[in-house]
Amino acid sequence: MSWSRRIRAGVVGLLAVASLAPAEACCPAPPAGRPVLNSDQTVILIWDKASRTQHFIRRASFRGESRDFGFLVPTPAEPELDEAGSEAFPLFEGITAPVVQVRERMPGIGCSAEPSVPAPSASVRVLQEKVVAGLQAAVLAADSSSDLVDWLRDHGYEHSPAIAEWVQPYVEQGWLLTALKVADPQAPKGDRVEASALRISFQTDAPLFPYREPYSEQAIREVRPPERLLRIYFVGEARYRGSLSAGAPWTGRVAWSGPLDASSRQEAVRLLGLGDAPTPPDWWLTEFEDPWPYAKAASDLVFQVDADQSQVRRPPLIQFVDAPLIVQIFPCFAVLLLAAFPLLLIVRLTRRANPAA
Repeated sequence: MSWSRRIRAGVVGLLAVASLAPAEACCPAPPAGRPVLNSDQTVILIWDKASRTQHFIRRASFRGESRDFGFLVPTPAEPELDEAGSEAFPLFEGITAPVVQVRERMPGIGCSAEPSVPAPSASVRVLQEKVVAGLQAAVLAADSSSDLVDWLRDHGYEHSPAIAEWVQPYVEQGWLLTALKVADPQAPKGDRVEASALRISFQTDAPLFPYREPYSEQAIREVRPPERLLRIYFVGEARYRGSLSAGAPWTGRVAWSGPLDASSRQEAVRLLGLGDAPTPPDWWLTEFEDPWPYAKAASDLVFQVDADQSQVRRPPLIQFVDAPLIVQIFPCFAVLLLAAFPLLLIVRLTRRANPAA
């Protein structure tokens, strides 16, 4: 392959990776009267079965009219919060990108803002407070959803009936809520807000993704969001599948699945800043893509080992390049030769039949 073709193939490969990068689901909680919705989400979920530890690395964006808002992340146990390097996302995107196949194009026959610090509350317990990944974080425990909603209202978060309905099951199950503040006063109104990559590590009996979110028809009408994509890079000791815990069908599909070699695993650990954190000894990466409709979800998303342990790859991207000139004109020459052959044969036979001529 010539250098020019190699360069073209490399450009197409980079474009293929870029096309896969649109941006843990969570509950956006903006100030009252300023609707914000989850937009595209890309998460890396690493599950260590032996220690029952889940690392949740999120890169998210939001759409809405508020430039100063917060969001809530539910976890079944108290989380450890730390900043995660965003460089790990391009690593996984590159691993799961489709193979680029270069083919020569042949002619046809025709030849043609400042963070606020939450105040103590008697009914809502603040277990942690810290600034991480550019976010003001507070890990909360509450005995009632109404007390938690009151705390959110007093600290500048949304306190709508949709939030109260969303948080109720988590409070009843004894889950904790991590409240995170985002402030971007310089961004123009109506633009997408990008949050920094954040790692949330916690203990759980089974790997999960908090798929539920507050549903508000009014917010959808006001924000008028476009279609969105949820992309989950799930790492475990084997291939896993996702399903809603309520037994309802999930709209996600497997786009890529296969084992990672030692060098890719070591690079991911370094980029994510996991260090000595528990991770599976062997990594199997499964990428899920979900169109994630703006609708009420029946439950959160849970993962379990898939009965199908086969590998999955994206279909290759075909790049067509012009064939060399000699290759392009050869078919035309061949057609002319085939067309002339009967005539030459007739002339030859005629001469044999009439030697005097």
